[in-house]
Amino acid sequence: MGALGPWLLVLPATAVLLFILVIPVAGTLAESFSNPAGLFANYRDFFADSYNRTVMIRSFRIAFLSTLTALILGFGGAYMIANASQGVKRVLLILSVFPLLTSVVVRSFSFMAILGRNGVVNTALMKLGIISEPLEMLFTQGAVIAGLAYLFTPLMILSLVGVLENIEDDLYLAAGSLGASPISVFFQVTLPLAVPGMIVGSILVFTGSLATFVTPTLLGGEPQMTLATLLYQKAMISFDWGVANTIAAIMMATAIFCVVVLGTIASRISARRAVH
Repeated sequence: MGALGPWLLVLPATAVLLFILVIPVAGTLAESFSNPAGLFANYRDFFADSYNRTVMIRSFRIAFLSTLTALILGFGGAYMIANASQGVKRVLLILSVFPLLTSVVVRSFSFMAILGRNGVVNTALMKLGIISEPLEMLFTQGAVIAGLAYLFTPLMILSLVGVLENIEDDLYLAAGSLGASPISVFFQVTLPLAVPGMIVGSILVFTGSLATFVTPTLLGGEPQMTLATLLYQKAMISFDWGVANTIAAIMMATAIFCVVVLGTIASRISARRAVH
């Protein structure tokens, strides 16, 4: 096979990726620029509409808050798993990963049962006498954020567990011998060393929260329209493929931007740590 051998080996996988990923994405991007009114006419029309701008800002806000919530919950869960004994660690990891084996639709419907007017939360609050009538928790931004955080927190945990496990115990012992309190050890040792895992997890959660369709539809509905649900509406209901392709291109650009920026930050942190 000679020098062409390695290239021939990767050719089948390259062809598959080309036909199922690169060509469709390139076609979507090309369609977003194919308006007869001008190269950027679709984008100009999209951003000129105040409703579209509102939906985009809401989508970014929901994705950011979902990522922050998943980061807080995931860090606590990952820290507990990383410091548990081997037997307990296996059980906790299985429990953390188990939600990923369940359909997104099922998990979103479970939150509808929890947050509905006759759901678990309202029933408990009314029985405790805290409220006199059910709260409207569904079809709110908080419901969407809670659903997305629940959906993607396992990914955050998996991103952080390996990083926290690889922190050497000698660092904790050294910090303690120098008089550092447990809180100081956490903020000066654990948290800085966990940054790469936090960045990877944040990328997964943010891009997933921005692109997911089912959870915002079931928990947010029309009042909490996001870019993903607006894309579905334009493509499958209005059949406005120009706007749909534009929304898809904006979402792809946002995801790539997040990956590049956060990846650069992670690389610089790793390089700085290697120097020291």
